[in-house]
Amino acid sequence: MLPESCDVVVVGAGNAAMCAALAAHEQGAKPIVLERAPEDESGGNTRFTAGAIRFAYDGIDDLRALMPDLTEEEIARTDFGAYTEDQFFDDLARVTENRTNPDLAELLVRRSKATMMWMRGLGYRFVPIYGRQAFKVDGRFKFWGGLTVEAWGGGPGLVEAHKKAAAARDIPVFYSTRALSLLRDDNGVHGLTVRHQGRTRSIRCKAVVLAAGGFESNPEWRTRYLGPGWDLAKVRGTRFNTGDGIRMALDIGASPCGNWSGCHAVGWDRNAPEFGDLAVGDGFQKHSYPWGILINANGERFVDEGADFRNYTYAKYGAVILRQPGQFAWQIFDKKVTHLLRDEYRIRQVTKVTADSLEALVEKLDDVDAVRALEHIRAYNAAVCTDIAFNPNVKDGRCTQGLAVPKSNWANTIDTPPFEAYAVTCGITFTFGGLRIDTGAQVIDTDGMPIPGLYAAGELIGGLFYFNYPGGTGLMSGSVFGRIAGTSAGQAVKK
Repeated sequence: MLPESCDVVVVGAGNAAMCAALAAHEQGAKPIVLERAPEDESGGNTRFTAGAIRFAYDGIDDLRALMPDLTEEEIARTDFGAYTEDQFFDDLARVTENRTNPDLAELLVRRSKATMMWMRGLGYRFVPIYGRQAFKVDGRFKFWGGLTVEAWGGGPGLVEAHKKAAAARDIPVFYSTRALSLLRDDNGVHGLTVRHQGRTRSIRCKAVVLAAGGFESNPEWRTRYLGPGWDLAKVRGTRFNTGDGIRMALDIGASPCGNWSGCHAVGWDRNAPEFGDLAVGDGFQKHSYPWGILINANGERFVDEGADFRNYTYAKYGAVILRQPGQFAWQIFDKKVTHLLRDEYRIRQVTKVTADSLEALVEKLDDVDAVRALEHIRAYNAAVCTDIAFNPNVKDGRCTQGLAVPKSNWANTIDTPPFEAYAVTCGITFTFGGLRIDTGAQVIDTDGMPIPGLYAAGELIGGLFYFNYPGGTGLMSGSVFGRIAGTSAGQAVKK
């Protein structure tokens, strides 16, 4: 039975929410978790991720502590390198064009390793991302792009680990329970109005943590804030992230913050369904574009596919694809690189064509100017600096010369059959605009004052990401700020 009162209510049941509930429990509070989705769709966007988590580490000893299952053989055949706090800061500042809030960035980076170890101490397991973040060179795997570790079992595995951890601590999770509004008086937030099993009722509490995701699944809000055309984007994840948590807070005077016209959006299969499909997970994504080229409906390249490691461009290139005629593009590869394509290119539900000649290939590209496409591919091939060696593990400088749209790295000629092409559109992951919080994850109102009893974490906080984001930072942000929010809420209960 849904209680009439409790210490802390956490709204949402994804990574950030569950970290908040566990942290509040550590402070001696008795939290409950409200999840709008039914249990088989629970976990927010976390369930749809591959589970990659970016954090700062100084070398193999840190990774051994986090992943004690690492074998000596794995260590011997792998160059794990290091990813220092300075590198994390540099990447975050660079991809957000130095707009990231310095206080939030400081917390994210400085607490990333400690938060991972905290989760490890709670029983969570992590493994190296060999399949997506490492290539074998001279007999050794080498990781690239600052991303080395994923949750055991990916996103679904992380959701199950959260459920197990909550159950072990008698933290109840109420499914199909939608938070509708916050109860506030002059002394702060004291509860929520919710709809549970078809009935509307109130829950009194001493603190609320909002961790219900952004508004990417709300086409009206997408069009209002991201702009015209965004109602046409596919949604990569849960259908339940419609901005409820943000709206409830704004309704009681919370301050909006961050890049409300920005979002994380990627190349996504053109024929994927409107919302994420749990049976496919993140398999509709198509992230091996640095090894090939992208062609739009006019038969033209329109973006530098090799501008940077995929980790630092994929989250903004979905928006670029959405701006193309017809909101789609084709990724094109030849035999030289198809062995490098990620596993998502081999799923059954894929929009793919193949051919033994470029002339035949362009004729198979639905809705594309075939004559213009062939001209552009040939011009691209002629511009590749083939005297520079190709190396997928580093920004190799293998570029084009003389093209209006350059390719800065990994420029391979498209000349060896068989040829493959994959149709992609824009898949939105989460929105960047949200609520203003302080360093204790307490929500700030429009007068610049903290709202007593109200905390926030995860994708509904603003100020951290602008324009783009480094891959794997979303789960890390959820864990770090979820833990902070839950700790602050638990401490508020004590007071």
